[in-house]
Amino acid sequence: MFGIYLKRELGRRKKAALVIALGLALGIALVITVNSVSAGMTQAQDKVLQSLYGLGTDMTVTKARTAPSGNSSGQPRFEFDAKSNDDDTEQSSDRVMTQGGQALKSSLVTKVAQQKGVAEAVGAITLNVTKVNGSFTQGKAQSSSGSSGNQGGPGGGQGGGSTAAPQVQGGGASFDVNSYSVAGVDVTHQDLGPLASSKITSGKTFTSAQTNAKVVVISKSYAKENKYKVGETLKISGTKYTIIGIATPDSSESTTDVYLPLKQAQTLADAKNQVTTIYVKATDSQQIDTVKATIQKNISGTTVTTSADLAETVSGSLSTASNLATSVGKWLSIAVLAAAFLVAALLTSSAVSRRVREFGTLKALGWPSRRVTRQVVGESIVNGLLGGALGIALGLAAAYAVTAISPKLTAELGNTGGGGGMGGGPGGGGPGQQSASNTMEIALSAPVSTTTIALAVGLAVAGGLIAGAMGGWRASRMRPADALRSVS
Repeated sequence: MFGIYLKRELGRRKKAALVIALGLALGIALVITVNSVSAGMTQAQDKVLQSLYGLGTDMTVTKARTAPSGNSSGQPRFEFDAKSNDDDTEQSSDRVMTQGGQALKSSLVTKVAQQKGVAEAVGAITLNVTKVNGSFTQGKAQSSSGSSGNQGGPGGGQGGGSTAAPQVQGGGASFDVNSYSVAGVDVTHQDLGPLASSKITSGKTFTSAQTNAKVVVISKSYAKENKYKVGETLKISGTKYTIIGIATPDSSESTTDVYLPLKQAQTLADAKNQVTTIYVKATDSQQIDTVKATIQKNISGTTVTTSADLAETVSGSLSTASNLATSVGKWLSIAVLAAAFLVAALLTSSAVSRRVREFGTLKALGWPSRRVTRQVVGESIVNGLLGGALGIALGLAAAYAVTAISPKLTAELGNTGGGGGMGGGPGGGGPGQQSASNTMEIALSAPVSTTTIALAVGLAVAGGLIAGAMGGWRASRMRPADALRSVS
């Protein structure tokens, strides 16, 4: 009897049922859209942090920042021999520097690894190579020193050239400055550190026997920019290296251009037994803050940076959109959903008021109030489920549209206060890079999880129950006499 009556009443009131369902559908669709976009924002942030930190890295240890000495300009100097009698002299010079000079002893890697809660620790060194190609024309150089105008700190990205001119007599001079980042990798522990967030897409990676071999792996973007291929030679500061592989980052653009065996990188920078970053993996991801405190307490003069610390420095449109999605979007969803529930309840109550004769007659025929209430609640739940189905369809369509369009968001990476910037070395090439190289572009997606779908179904049922409760309360207060009065 319940089912037959329910089917008949819903059939008679299709328009009213559709209006209630659509109201709930819009609220539920907005909840799905906001949840899916928020999930996409979280994924995008995770991609940024993973690209910087490397897969499996929970924190990094760097040297605590120290004030620069008074007699140091912080800018590299380049020496050229312009004594040639030729009308046009081409010269080139490389300057290799560690991350702001903030290096740690390699022995600290073992000390960090011995701390409670540390599963693994791996050292790496991050360098900035500034290449200057100079051209001297019709003259003899009086002073051959010039400084690169783009050196605010090591680690600038490739192609970030600037020009300057040394003083000459009777002629002219110009030179281009190009900077690129180099990461020294512990080839025996490549699962943690600079190369962990990339995969080799051409050639091969280092072997454990190549601890001091003259071989390099370069990033895909750097190889494309400079037209390098596997098997070719890359010359750094007079030393020739064979390119054995090309690495493609798993999630975003690489912040490192060239990867070298750690010992080779240390030799280039004249930094024997030194590292700029220690990558740390904790035994328990839930105890990262405790491990951080332990390292800071037991190893003085260091800065420990976790992914949470680094996340606070990410700004740009990704951060802005994420804040909007998690704050404004959340409260907007709640407001719209509450309004949808209220409208559904009011419409249901209004519909019950128009059925005075019907419910009064049913009570006169012997229907108890609870049976009338159950009938109204049943109709409302069906309306809620219909609204839920429409809302899920609309929400999925909106999420699919966002994923299909894939709007681009930028993530600008700030400084966490460690030695050299960007958390003191996440990603094996990030520290101290120029601001232009500290901006990443991420494509936004809107994944819909089964949890979100389950939430939508729950909201649909809840909406139906709320509307049914109000309508049922209104129906339960009717008396058979109300039916007789409605006839006149």
